[in-house]
Amino acid sequence: MLDLQRLRALHAVSVHGTVGAAAAALGYTPSAVSQQIAKLERETRTVLLEREGRGVRLTEEARQLASAAQELLTVMERAETELEQRRGVPAGRLTIAAFASAARGLLPGALAALAERHPALDTRLTEVDPHLSVDLVAKGAVDLVVAHDWDIAPLPAPAGVEQAVIGDDLCDLLVPAGHPLAGREGVRREELGSERWVSQPPGRVCHDWLVRTMRAAGFEPDIAHQADENPTLVALVAAGLGVAVIPRLGRGPLPDGVAAVGLDPMPRRRLYALWRGGTSRRPAIVAAVQALRDQGRVCLVR
Repeated sequence: MLDLQRLRALHAVSVHGTVGAAAAALGYTPSAVSQQIAKLERETRTVLLEREGRGVRLTEEARQLASAAQELLTVMERAETELEQRRGVPAGRLTIAAFASAARGLLPGALAALAERHPALDTRLTEVDPHLSVDLVAKGAVDLVVAHDWDIAPLPAPAGVEQAVIGDDLCDLLVPAGHPLAGREGVRREELGSERWVSQPPGRVCHDWLVRTMRAAGFEPDIAHQADENPTLVALVAAGLGVAVIPRLGRGPLPDGVAAVGLDPMPRRRLYALWRGGTSRRPAIVAAVQALRDQGRVCLVR
């Protein structure tokens, strides 16, 4: 009989794409995941992973086995949900994925509240780019996701995934303290055509929002500097290297040399909790969603 933990390791590699990412998601070391899959190869007398450059790829047999593993994990999840529902107490492990600023600004308070209210619940947080997280929850790689969308890019809704609104995160225009716009209560987008911008890289929702919104205002934004993390973008603004649109959640106090100016209309992104429909009755999911919404009322402007 095939070992379920080894199948879980193979399934994680199929979802996350690498042994290292699978290990991080499962809370193991990469070596432990590799050992699990090596044992599974011996059990099945089948090659499951093949070297490809510096990484690995799943063989056709591995993809078939990973698909079967997902079905088994779904059956187990349903059984665990029913047992937890009968007990009526949030318990067991709950894996959560969230994008960076939510992991910084929203999750610490929500997870602390869950730990205090439900000591039998073991929550595990992983920081994941928002464009990846919805697929992870749909495939069963995590139990709950915190994701966001903007007006230009509505959140995808895969079949079998349910969602609840946590709240809206407002965004400010950040400018150097000596900038002509510093001190203004508000500025229209059409006034920003001559600015140099700092932004996240192409493919990120914030970057796409900036480009599409400024084009709609009649100009192509001059993006001089790019960085993944919002604190880096704020530091670039503080150095006088450009202006940026940065969400408030997880931003922290602005350093000296940076001023926040309201944009008219005010940009905002909406935060959601997402989970698989089969776990909707699980007390841990119910409690976690409630904790996120409670924390959202503290951290977010509605």
